[in-house]
Amino acid sequence: MQIYKFGGASIKDTAGIKNVANIIQSYGTQNLLVVVSAIGKTTDKLQELTWAHVHGDDKKYHLLEEVKAFHYGIINELFTDHKNPIYNDIANTFVEVEWLLEEEAEDSSDYLYDQIVSIGELVSSKILAAYLNQIGCFTIWQDARNYIKTDNNYREANVEWDKTTQEIQKHLSAYLAQGIVLTQGFIGATSENFTSTLGREGSDYSAAIFCSALDAESMTIWKDVPGVLNADPKWFDETEKIPQLSYHDAIELTYYGATVIHPKTIKPIQNKSIPLYVRSFLNPLEKGTEISSSATTLPVPSFIFKVDQVLLSIFPKDFSFIIEENLSHIFAIFHKNKVKVNTMLNSAISFSVSIDDDEVKIEQLISDLSEDYKVKYNKNLELVTIRYYNQQTIDRVTVDKKVLLEVKSRNTCQMVMKDRIA
Repeated sequence: MQIYKFGGASIKDTAGIKNVANIIQSYGTQNLLVVVSAIGKTTDKLQELTWAHVHGDDKKYHLLEEVKAFHYGIINELFTDHKNPIYNDIANTFVEVEWLLEEEAEDSSDYLYDQIVSIGELVSSKILAAYLNQIGCFTIWQDARNYIKTDNNYREANVEWDKTTQEIQKHLSAYLAQGIVLTQGFIGATSENFTSTLGREGSDYSAAIFCSALDAESMTIWKDVPGVLNADPKWFDETEKIPQLSYHDAIELTYYGATVIHPKTIKPIQNKSIPLYVRSFLNPLEKGTEISSSATTLPVPSFIFKVDQVLLSIFPKDFSFIIEENLSHIFAIFHKNKVKVNTMLNSAISFSVSIDDDEVKIEQLISDLSEDYKVKYNKNLELVTIRYYNQQTIDRVTVDKKVLLEVKSRNTCQMVMKDRIA
C-alpha cells in the first residue's frame, strides 16, 4: 500500500487535474491513498477572505464569488453533464462558508481561519475524486476530519496520535481494499468536531500521518521539480538533483526552510523506516529523490534562502549579562506570540535572532519584549543557509551583500544579509 500526495500546483487547472488523474490511474485499482491540497492559489484567496470577514469588510462576498467562479470554471470543463452530482456537492460545500459569513465574526480569528480556509481542500478533493470515477478509475472519497484528530490549537493544531492512529487503522483499511481512496491534506478535527488545520503547507504532514498509521510501503510527494534540488531554481540558474537523501539531512533542510517538504513530514515516516520519494508530476517516469535511512550524506552543498526576514537584537536594560534566566524569559515571550526563530546568536550582553516578517506578530513581540529589554531591529533582510558549506559556497552567496549575523556549526552556515549599498 502506498501514499501519494499532490499539492496545489499539480492540480492548478483542468490540464493539471487530468495529468494527476493519469498518474493515479496508472498505479492500479486499490491500496493507494491519495492526499491532495487545495487547487492552485485557493488557500491564499480564502485566507484573504477570512481576514476580510474578521475585519467586517464586505469584500468578503466578492472574494467568495471569485473562489466559486474559479472552481465552477474547472468543473464545467471536466464534467459536461450538469446533472453530475459534483455540481450539488460543491454547491453544498460552499454553503458552509456562506453561513459563516452571514454571522458576525465573534469567534477567534484562528478558529474562523480554519473553518473557512479548509474548504479549499474539501472542494479540490471532491472534484478530483469525481473526475477519477468519471474516467473509470474507482475512487472512494473520504473526509480527513474523520481520521486526523487534533487539539484546539487552531491554525497550528497538534495531532492526537493515539486517537488518529486508531481511527485510521479501524476504518480506512477496509476502503483501501475496495479501491483508491482520496482524501485531504492540511485539515483535521477537534474532539468537538470543529475543523482544524495543521499549519500552512501541512498537506505533506497529513500524508505522513496516514503513511505511519497504515504502515505503508512508501510515500511519494509529487512536485513541479525533478526531485530534491540543492537549491531553489528561483535563486540559482544551475541546480543539481540529489538522488538520495538521509532522513537526518532531510530534517535539517526542512528545518532551515527548504520548501520542497513540510518540516514535520519526515519524523512519522522515519520512525517506521518508510522511504519517501519526491518525484515530478511533469515527468512522472523520472526516478526523483529517495529519502530513507540507507542514504549517505549529501553529495553537494545545499542552499536555502528565506527572504522578508527581521533581525532582532535584544539587550538587558541594565547592561547585565544575557544568562539562562534571561533566555528562558525571552523564549517564553516568543512562544506566547507564536514566533519561530530561524537562527540565533548570543553574546555577553545581547541575544540576536532572525525571524519571518509578520507585521502583526512582530509588533506585539517587540512590545512584549520592550517591557524588560531594549530591542533593536532591521527589516527586509534575507537568511541564507548552506548545508555542507565551504568558503567557495559562502563567497558565492555574499557577493554585493553585507552580512549582519553569521552562525557556523560543523556542517551548516547561516548568514543574515542585506544588499550592500554602493
